[in-house]
Amino acid sequence: MNDGQAAKPPRRGVYLLPNLLTTGCLFAGFYAIVAAIDSNFERAGMAVFAAMLFDGLDGRVARWTGTESSFGKEYDSLADMVAFGLAPAIVTYQWGHERIAEYGQAWGRLGWLAAFFYAATAALRLARFNARTASQDKRFFEGLPSPSAAAIAAAFIWFASDWQTPGLTGLIVAFAITASAGALMVSRFGYPSLKQFDMDRRVRFAYFIIVPLFFVLIALDPPTMLLAMFSTYALSAPALWVARRVRRLLRRGPGRDGRRS
Repeated sequence: MNDGQAAKPPRRGVYLLPNLLTTGCLFAGFYAIVAAIDSNFERAGMAVFAAMLFDGLDGRVARWTGTESSFGKEYDSLADMVAFGLAPAIVTYQWGHERIAEYGQAWGRLGWLAAFFYAATAALRLARFNARTASQDKRFFEGLPSPSAAAIAAAFIWFASDWQTPGLTGLIVAFAITASAGALMVSRFGYPSLKQFDMDRRVRFAYFIIVPLFFVLIALDPPTMLLAMFSTYALSAPALWVARRVRRLLRRGPGRDGRRS
């Protein structure tokens, strides 16, 4: 650039395609809330998974097309809070609060507190992720990712949407699952990140067979299979942590330091 040539001002505006996908995530989360208010919990569960699809695409599209921006990151975080923080909490609340309140005022309070706890932990999880995104290991997430936590809560309500009389036990399980998903979000367990998976690398043909198999299983019974898949992912980190602790205790053995363990 010549010295006398004026510097071009920075471009104003936002990139259309990735932010359009983020808007799709936001809309799906909003629709899940509206469907839950209308007592259509099957559609509410589907909407949360639709939000996950949009959320998985917007970041990849931005990276592939070189359209990443600070605006997009902030917008994505706000959309995630609606779709994976507020929507699952409200879906669970709408499905179970009125029913569990029939068993007593204390049960009703525990129900809405569990729903709020999930929403609060989702906000904390997203804030921690945003604050540490520059320094953390890209291969792992600290705490359960909010989309996975939302998938567990939404899949269970979708699975239980046909229950006419879930009973106190079923209601307690629903709120306990929602609260547990929230607790895992703010935990320090390390979860592998699928965002760093290289789509261009070669894989064995046997691995490629697994992909359509997953789709077949999900098509047979979507809420059950999705709940099983995301619950397995959520429990994998605590299970590995327990296994490592047990191995350490076994290696140390009794009486190694002069005392019995």
